[in-house]
Amino acid sequence: MSKKILIIAGDFVEDYELMVPFQCLKMLGHEVDVVCPDKRAQEQIKTAIHDFEGDQTYSEKPGHNFTLNATFDDVNASSYDALVIPGGRAPEYIRLNQRVLEIVQEFDNNKKPIASICHGIQVLVAAGIIKDRTCSCYPACAPDVNINGGKWVDIGFEDAYVDDNLVTAAAWPAHPAWLAKFNELL
Repeated sequence: MSKKILIIAGDFVEDYELMVPFQCLKMLGHEVDVVCPDKRAQEQIKTAIHDFEGDQTYSEKPGHNFTLNATFDDVNASSYDALVIPGGRAPEYIRLNQRVLEIVQEFDNNKKPIASICHGIQVLVAAGIIKDRTCSCYPACAPDVNINGGKWVDIGFEDAYVDDNLVTAAAWPAHPAWLAKFNELL
């Protein structure tokens, strides 16, 4: 059964964490709208590629330009079945947008599936929906989860964790598990 899914992204979103879910969910027959605060359909956002190359943290390189297919200001959360928040650099600033937080809260209040990966957890934390929930995310964001009343679970980089309507994972190597578990909730 086809679902309507909203992805909220922004400039320097992690390339794989936007492109792969967008393409996979469409391949499964779902309708997928990608929006960015302050941008309209047919405008582009820049992505970043984060890789694990033996340094103390991930490296960052320019990714692709992604053409948005919906307009943020037109989003009506009640018309969507699920939400995806990819990681990268975008979450650190889109979480400052009050409407982004309201959308996340509406999805959670209605127990609709929410998939968050990597730094996407920053948006869930800012929306105040992780208290008393167990989540995964990029390990550098674990203190944000724990300080805000959630519990970070270390499941490695290739698995995903489900807590009620939340599906979370640490980074793009978890795509097979993360997207499979998200699709199960759908």
